[in-house]
Amino acid sequence: MAEAIPMPQKPAPLATAQGAVTPQGTLAVFEPGNGKLLGEVRVSTAKDVREAVQAARRAQADWARKTFAQRRDVLLRFRDLLLARATEFCEHLTRENGKTRNESLFMEVLPVADATTWYANHARKALQDEKIPLHMFPHKKSYLRFYPRGVVGIISPWNYPFSIPTGDAVGALMAGNAVVVKPSEFTPIILEKTRALLEEAGLPRGLFGVVQGRGDVGAELIRSGVNMIIFTGSVATGKKVNVAAAEQMIPCVLELGGKDPAIVLPDADLDSAAKKIAWGAFANSGQTCASVERVYVHESVAQSFTDKVVKLAKGLRQGEPNAHDVDVGAMTTQMQVEIVRRHLDEARARGAKVLAGGEVKVTPEGARFVQPTVLTGTTPDMAIVRDETFGPMLPIMTYRTEEEVVRLANDSLYGLSAYVFTKDKSAADRIANQLLAGTVMHNDTLYTHAAPETPWGGVKSSGLGRVHGKHGMRDFCEVRHVNLERLNFPAFWYYPYSRKAWNTGLRVYRTLLGRGIAGRIKALFGLQ
Repeated sequence: MAEAIPMPQKPAPLATAQGAVTPQGTLAVFEPGNGKLLGEVRVSTAKDVREAVQAARRAQADWARKTFAQRRDVLLRFRDLLLARATEFCEHLTRENGKTRNESLFMEVLPVADATTWYANHARKALQDEKIPLHMFPHKKSYLRFYPRGVVGIISPWNYPFSIPTGDAVGALMAGNAVVVKPSEFTPIILEKTRALLEEAGLPRGLFGVVQGRGDVGAELIRSGVNMIIFTGSVATGKKVNVAAAEQMIPCVLELGGKDPAIVLPDADLDSAAKKIAWGAFANSGQTCASVERVYVHESVAQSFTDKVVKLAKGLRQGEPNAHDVDVGAMTTQMQVEIVRRHLDEARARGAKVLAGGEVKVTPEGARFVQPTVLTGTTPDMAIVRDETFGPMLPIMTYRTEEEVVRLANDSLYGLSAYVFTKDKSAADRIANQLLAGTVMHNDTLYTHAAPETPWGGVKSSGLGRVHGKHGMRDFCEVRHVNLERLNFPAFWYYPYSRKAWNTGLRVYRTLLGRGIAGRIKALFGLQ
């Protein structure tokens, strides 16, 4: 089992590659806000992964036999412990991930507490037997029953290293599964703290396993005998996960990011739209799969809207995220800084105008910051409009007609979320029905991932399947159909076959399926 190793704070040596395995077989973790060494975790071997899955399977056999109420009690104790230690978890998340204190609380810790509560209180109803009315065989009774899959493997990202895997895990646990998580090599420590808190709450040891390492450890987890995989990450890696899961004949849920558009109609409340779109673009330094990465504003209000967003962006306070008065924190990885820098440089070189921000700052000690940046003059063929940037960049473009803006919004490989700002609810609904996205929000951004009752996922290259809500809970289960006998009915389709059986069957089905009452009466008496 991987183990977190406390380390003294000191500047990170520049030669140390973030996320790389050290010669000692560990992952060194550095604070994005200042470059200090936060700690290390031991990298799991292939044997460690197999043993974690085997331990999870042994623990799951007993866990699945427990009642929903018994599972609920354990998970609600976990929630209570988490809320009691919210400050501790937020401080650690801010240091390990680089998001601000407020974002650690409102986008990580509190959503997990809320999701745990929702799953604990609603799992039983979501997974109760579902009756299937049979229209043709009234002497039979059918229902669906939901059985836990067994061991769910979770391969989680670095941008929300606590809320994404833990939110999925509590749903899987309430459904009666065990869980083994492979966190990102950039943010591995928080899941060790999570495992310890779950076990303190009474979760049986081994039921929530953590394996540590890079992509090869994730690949080993898929091969290790798990019954399902949930992956959050890039499209390129998601395709590999999909293939690997198919080779093992196990289902997978993939959440692969987005290039989410916001549409501002002429009648929108521009002050509210500017505020919410700026937050949707810059929260967590833009490192959110549902971040607003494209804005289309009607040309009649474009100047006024842009001025408001620029003013907001220039007023945001950026710095080391441990301070409570910081609005925008650090970039978690140097890899992502380089992607943002490349998109920004290309846009500038091709004529885009930077109205706010635009500075990328990486200190010799290893701190990483990108200013909240607003751009105009961008075009659909630029990387900053076409590809997922995953940084605090907000390109603003204009449109003239509804047909045009729907086409522009849908012109993407991605389809995770989309946002429509208007005072006209019918217009919002009409446009939502035309947008190719897993979620469309009206007059708001981002927060639906934190609404545990709503299914989360995308279309096109944004992924496959859903987590959260009743649909996500049911995906944690195998669905089995049971068909019971009500009456012993002498059917006409069994052996021995005969002409009489033929005629009876034809008459019965013509009677039941015929068009209109007259046609059915004729069929009943053999008149057709």
